Amino acid sequence: MTRILVVIGTPIADSLTHSLAQSYATAAREAGAQVDVIDLATDPIPAHPTSRNELRAPRTDDDRPLDPDVADYVARVANADHLALFFPQWWGTYPAALKAFVDRVFLSGFAFRYRPTGKLWDPLLTGRTARIVMTMDSPRLWNALRYRHAAEISLKNAILSYCGIRTAGITRLAEVRHVSAATRERWVDSMGGLARRDAAASRSTRERERAVSPAA
Repeated sequence: MTRILVVIGTPIADSLTHSLAQSYATAAREAGAQVDVIDLATDPIPAHPTSRNELRAPRTDDDRPLDPDVADYVARVANADHLALFFPQWWGTYPAALKAFVDRVFLSGFAFRYRPTGKLWDPLLTGRTARIVMTMDSPRLWNALRYRHAAEISLKNAILSYCGIRTAGITRLAEVRHVSAATRERWVDSMGGLARRDAAASRSTRERERAVSPAA
């Protein structure tokens, strides 16, 4: 069974982002996936770190343990085969709630590890995939030319890829304030196709990996 973690990266409940994520989660479950949802409008938003030690996973029994909420999120990311990140574009990037989640959950020692010597690192979340779904009031051309796709590129390259997660697709839903209710409904309905595709793709990816390495 494919394990999908849906992260709703906005602190505002009952938003279009929620409708999109809920449609995706429902379709993924109907496709046979095991779906877990973290909703940062209702679930705890990780607190700003007060020390460098809070930005890395404990390495020994003497290290300070993770905050319980952060430890729970870390375990849920570790359990997932596929991550689906839903968020609205705010100020050309993503809400602070999602940034706080990334800062505290994609920890050094859990999501990646620096090598003892040299400038390279080891990604620790390889074998996983992700999907990014972003809503925005700005037009697509403005997002491309003025913002240079800052939100999506930073998530895809500086976070997910850095930790070994391959982004399967990016969906940008533009000019939210100016489209009709019917268009929004079509957007919500379209999430079902993405969910079914991700559930099937994740299963096939794991099957190929098992064929290469049966003991994995």
